[in-house]
Order: sequence, then structure tokens, then C-alpha cells
Amino acid sequence: MLFDHRGEPVRTGRAAVNGTKLHYRTAGSGPVVVLLHGVPKTGYHWRHLVPKLTARHTVVVPDLRGLGDSARPADGFDCATMSDDIAALMAHLGHESYTAMGEDWGAVVAYQLAARHREHVEALVFAEALLPGFGFEDHTALTHENVSGGMFLWHLGFYFQPDVPEMLIAGHERELITYMLKDERSYPDTATADAIDEYVRCYSMPGGIRSMLAIYRAMLVDAEQNRQAARAMLDIPVLALGGDAFIGERNETQMRLLAHDVTGHVFQAGHDLAEEVPDEVADVLLPFLADRLT
Repeated sequence: MLFDHRGEPVRTGRAAVNGTKLHYRTAGSGPVVVLLHGVPKTGYHWRHLVPKLTARHTVVVPDLRGLGDSARPADGFDCATMSDDIAALMAHLGHESYTAMGEDWGAVVAYQLAARHREHVEALVFAEALLPGFGFEDHTALTHENVSGGMFLWHLGFYFQPDVPEMLIAGHERELITYMLKDERSYPDTATADAIDEYVRCYSMPGGIRSMLAIYRAMLVDAEQNRQAARAMLDIPVLALGGDAFIGERNETQMRLLAHDVTGHVFQAGHDLAEEVPDEVADVLLPFLADRLT
């Protein structure tokens, strides 16, 4: 369960949007921020950050298409379609303008949301993600540099192979999720038992692993969508956040190819910033959001 700054449970709901049904949580009041999680996580990833925002902001925390407690449709796992899901959800909730914050795959969705729905997105926070079409693919190669630098993303090729990952992961969701979460963090103890239990619950449900794999298998489509979107530079403020033990300053480097107004910050952390260093993230995020009001 997620709680707001007063310690009260956030509101939850489901909305039929864009040909699927999304589960979401919402709380707070003020300017709106939508928080988009990555893989293998759910909206629960944001549990430490939400109460740091709700005193000043309305927060919307969806589970992405196919993940968490959202529906698991047969298709639509490219990031442009997933961004349209979020735009439709925000319209359904009556939010005309908002900041989009995403991490990992959620950051790729957030970029597409900003590119495709610029009239609604006021600012973008892009955290710990490699963007297909702009360097993601480079880290799938078995090279000395990738392996020695800790950025050999071996699982992408594995996930692309049809049927075999489903066969090998079934019944071992806990082992895979626990390994991925702890291996990519500077502070593995922040992958707490409650979080692992929640993620395993969701990814073990029918269609959970299939949906996760479908997101990765759409990566080549995403790359072309991102290259198309990049033809028009974003004209909104962008905050690029990284962990020094994982993607680090590459987040800012990517965003400078895509937007005019980019600020970067690198934390002493691994890949999952909002779970590893939520206080430090809030210290950087809140002034960025406040600047939008001045």
C-alpha cells in the first residue's frame, strides 16, 4: 500500500483507456505529477517518493500496460502506445497539464508522452534509462567495455528469443526479480521483502512475464519511434537523473540530443533511485517542480 504525507492510504482505481484497463493510485493536491515505473517493478516502486510530493502536488501513479494490477492485453507494448495509455488516463482523471516522471522503461514511455502530447506535458523527469535508438542497443553487445563497466545488458537478447524465456522463467519469477533488483543497485538491501513480494505477486499472475517480455520485444519499434520523435526537439524543461553505479551521466547526454533545456544530476546510487535514495531524489526533484510555478 502507498501512503501520502499524512500517512493516509492513497486512493486507487481502474480506468478503461486506449483499449486496455489501467490500475492507478492518486493522492495529494496542487500541480500534477505522473510517476511511471520501469521493469521488473510496478507503481509500488514510488512508495517512498509519493509522501514527499503529496503535500504540494497531486500525484498519479499508474501501473503500466500489462504490469502491476493493470490489464494484460495481447499487444500494444511499444512505448508510443503505452504513452497514449497514460495520456488517456490523465484525461480521464481530468488533468489537463502535468509533469511526467519516469524511470527505466517508464522513462522511455515518459519521453514519448512528452513528445506525442506536448500540449499536456509541462516538464519531463527522465531517470535511469537508456533510450532505444539512442544508445540502448550498444549495451547489448558482448564487449570488454560493457562487461568490465557493468553495463552488459545480457538479458535483452535473452528476452527477445520467443518462447524460451517464458519456459525458463515460469516458476522462477522470484529468483529472477530478486537477482535483477539487487544486482543493479548500489544498496541491494533497499530491495526489501515487501517490495519483492509485491513485484513477484504481479509478475507471477497470468500474462505477467509475457507482458514484461513484450515490452523488451518492442524495442526495435521503440527505436524507430524515438528517432521519429527526436526530429522535433522538446521545448520543455527536462531533468535527467542517474545513479553513478549504473547509467549515470548518460541520462543527461541522451536528453541533450532530444531537448533544449536539460538539467542533469547524478546520485551515489545504482539503477533504482526512488527506492535506493528517495530523500536525495526529493531534494533535487522538488526544486525542479517548484521552478515550474515561478
